[in-house]
Amino acid sequence: MIARVKDIQTLDSLNIVKFEFNNMIFKMMSLDLNSDVKVGKYVELLVKPTNIIISKKFIDDISLSNQALAKITDIRNGELLSSISLQIADTNLESIITKESSIKLDLKKDNEVNILIKASDLSILRVLND
Repeated sequence: MIARVKDIQTLDSLNIVKFEFNNMIFKMMSLDLNSDVKVGKYVELLVKPTNIIISKKFIDDISLSNQALAKITDIRNGELLSSISLQIADTNLESIITKESSIKLDLKKDNEVNILIKASDLSILRVLND
């Protein structure tokens, strides 16, 4: 996920960083922040596949900071887990959920779903050069 740093709030060693990604705002909570991370810089964001939550609907009343619509491009069901390939514009992501949850949500290729990511689960993989 390529995003632009929009704002950084710091108190002691705690940082809340806001990113602009595909006309959406994503937030990250971090204890350590690389000194190269500055407002206006572009970064590559990282989230583990097991930390991407899938919902069929947008959730208004929730403490999670990051929600976005994504299209399912592929589903691979294993014995216990399902790997869900997702796309937001030209960005590809993967969510790993239980097979039971995949079946319960009746997920299918080309479905549009809501993905949710906690601010503490988002991280900066690298700062991109200007």
